[in-house]
Amino acid sequence: MQFSKAQNAGHLLAQVRGYALLVLAACALSACGFHLRGSTGKTSLPFKSIYVALPESSPLGAELKRNLRAGGDTTVVADPKAAQVVMEVLSEAKNKQILSLNSQGRVREYSLTYTLVFRVKDSQEREVLAPTEITLKRAISYNENQALANESEEALLYRDIQTDLVQQLMRRLGALRLAP
Repeated sequence: MQFSKAQNAGHLLAQVRGYALLVLAACALSACGFHLRGSTGKTSLPFKSIYVALPESSPLGAELKRNLRAGGDTTVVADPKAAQVVMEVLSEAKNKQILSLNSQGRVREYSLTYTLVFRVKDSQEREVLAPTEITLKRAISYNENQALANESEEALLYRDIQTDLVQQLMRRLGALRLAP
């Protein structure tokens, strides 16, 4: 009986040591300034002002401008002549394709695709970033008995794709190198 109490005490002591080491490692990492990439919520952009050539009514444009304003010291301007860089959207397309069918030949899954082609120019009309295409895809299951639920799930997935697209745009804009 006493042997099992000693085993339990040894096991408990090992657990306490493990937790103490875990807390110590977390403290050491935070003390050295370690943080995950992007965890600060700010993106350091290599330019002070940008003009985004998207209509005010565009959900993508609104989210991108909101992220640019919140991301740091960059100003989103309303006049392309006042901007250090201009982001032009060459094309934007949403597409829905049948991904799979059930045994009766009815749609079981769709593939949602969001494609954006854009480029970035500086104030002297020089291309800083050549036309670049970003394509994001999501699969969505479909049930013909739940048409309303399918529509709202599709809209939700497109919003999720748009959020991912904006994050990719922010990373690509952050990686730009401007000529002096």
